Amino acid sequence: MFCPPLNPTVVGGGFGGGFALPDPLPIQKDLHMRILALSTWWPEPADNGSRMRIMHLLRALCSRHEVHLLAFTQGPSEGVQRTELTQLCASVQAFARPGRPLTSADRLKSLVVNEPASVRATWSAQFAQAAQATAASLRTDAVVAMEIDVAPYARLIKGTTRILEDLELNFMLQQHRLQRAPHKRLRYLLTALKHRSYVKHILRDFAAVTVVSTDEAALARQIVGAQALTVAVVPNGADVAGSSRYHYAPDADTLIYPGALAYHANLDAVQFFLQTMHPLIRQVRPQATLRVTGRNTAEQRAALMPHEGVEFTGYVEDIRALIARSSVEVVPLRQGSGTRLKILEALAVGAPVVTTRKGMEGLALKAGEHLLVADTPQAFARATLDLLASAALRQRLSAAGRQAVAERYDWSKIAADFCALVEACAQKGS
Repeated sequence: MFCPPLNPTVVGGGFGGGFALPDPLPIQKDLHMRILALSTWWPEPADNGSRMRIMHLLRALCSRHEVHLLAFTQGPSEGVQRTELTQLCASVQAFARPGRPLTSADRLKSLVVNEPASVRATWSAQFAQAAQATAASLRTDAVVAMEIDVAPYARLIKGTTRILEDLELNFMLQQHRLQRAPHKRLRYLLTALKHRSYVKHILRDFAAVTVVSTDEAALARQIVGAQALTVAVVPNGADVAGSSRYHYAPDADTLIYPGALAYHANLDAVQFFLQTMHPLIRQVRPQATLRVTGRNTAEQRAALMPHEGVEFTGYVEDIRALIARSSVEVVPLRQGSGTRLKILEALAVGAPVVTTRKGMEGLALKAGEHLLVADTPQAFARATLDLLASAALRQRLSAAGRQAVAERYDWSKIAADFCALVEACAQKGS
């Protein structure tokens, strides 16, 4: 089954092209559906990029339809926060995600079947049974699998429309390119090819797949070929209405990098900044301080080596307030994929941003107009120093960045278009 793609103002237009029909998809005003949402992440609290995305999309679906959520927790399933989820969803079920070390038998089996060994190592029979039982009792109109880890469970549910939300493809290829040792490059290449084959196999059972950027959309279309599948760009966004409550009023000479060090791309970015850029900045502005937010361990901090002018804040309840009090958000990313919620979140509260071309991937923003972009340590430090020295430059980027996010990356608009996609697919399949 094929269903039409998203509103072209989201898929194309300012986002550099994509796959779209000439006319926007309308919201079906009188349509009321039963939707089963399966999530890799427990969405509450919405304190990282994946959780934020899932929560915003759930809010849109729940505002119009009856949504039943099954989600894995990133720890014990008892006592998880569900304050908002229980108000939004018709029912909520939490499951601790199992995991075991991969065995030789797992790896050998992966040579002859499409399914990666990691799928078997993290399989939850309890989650599978609950998904099938919930779908059967509700007679669901659509199943939305939020990230690829829950796609196998969605495939168990027959006779309904399935949508895979937030497929990520670039990551595996990047891991291959980052390796220097030949044997590691070969291993990651084989893993990427295996992942590609697996994605192509499972997408046969889905009516639509969403990705965050046109680059990811091109990869997805390349993989599925002539297969009748909607590939829709649903970009990451920012809470524009909520961010309007914050006013950019920075403490002097303060820099911020928001992101838990447990994520390898964050650790690499902070390490890169502290080793090569921070010393150059402090030569000119000795009081400059970098705030690194998010949970971290002593081992992760030790990997960064001691540096003066660094503050590890730990988990911050209201990250937007701290960003609005920082002079500049620095995002010197060299790894990772997708589009950076941290950049959109900073621009939405009016904080100027310096990032790399890697950090800016997939964002319809202009270097020099909405944010500053530099790839070498010297250029990155210079751009940061320019912002610290010039209130006028900070204010110009603050106003332009805030306006661009409001026009192009407002979660309320993005989530409404996603809702329209789900409705169109379900209508087509009914």
